[in-house]
Amino acid sequence: MKIQVFTVENIPLIKEGDDIASIICENTTIEDNDIVVIASTIVAKAEGRMFRLEDIIPGEKALTIANKHNLDARFVQAVLDRSKEVLVDYPIFLVETQNGHVCIKAGIDDSNVNTGYLADLPSNPDESAGKIGTKVEKITGKRVSVILTDTNGRAFKIGQTGIAIGVYKIHPIKNWKGQKDLFGNILEITEEAIADEIAGAANLLMGEGDGGYPVVIVRGLQFRSEESSVQEMYRSEREDIVKKGLRCLSKV
Repeated sequence: MKIQVFTVENIPLIKEGDDIASIICENTTIEDNDIVVIASTIVAKAEGRMFRLEDIIPGEKALTIANKHNLDARFVQAVLDRSKEVLVDYPIFLVETQNGHVCIKAGIDDSNVNTGYLADLPSNPDESAGKIGTKVEKITGKRVSVILTDTNGRAFKIGQTGIAIGVYKIHPIKNWKGQKDLFGNILEITEEAIADEIAGAANLLMGEGDGGYPVVIVRGLQFRSEESSVQEMYRSEREDIVKKGLRCLSKV
């Protein structure tokens, strides 16, 4: 197996209303089964998901959490407004977003945005990925997959990595159950997080600073599928022992 991973050059600063699919197609050549990996920040910008702290009035809960962290209470209120559940409010501010994504501070981002503004994550990342993917396919006539990414920390390690928060035409999990290993043993529990692995590879090229590249093409993998959703990655409430443990800790 051989893959290519490369940036799409000349992506302009994205603003509300920009057609990301068209911009991508204007700046690179797309082939069948390409995986188009896109930083969620530019999708949020194109969708107008920017907001200002000065427009937010914090409530009592926001004021309490803000005092623990020495944060702006308006920012904390913005996180709460976008959260289904606060899993830990101190010493980290860990929440589950309305879409089911668990992350610090609801993924609200103040990097690579205009001064005074903050960027949301897309409200429905699968839908956003789908709109871009179908437009790319319409323009090029090629069959593609799309992964929207964000950067997340890891619970037991230092540092951030790229992860998938939305997908189009690619199952985020590859199930190896029932297949044999090198010694003929039947695999029983192996499920590979391929969307996160691809997002991590793309993040190596995207960068985090002012010279970043928000779109990366991954070529050579045969992972395109029909129906798919990032929700396939999330454990059910019954299976998620980490969330259960965090809830117990918050009551101590």
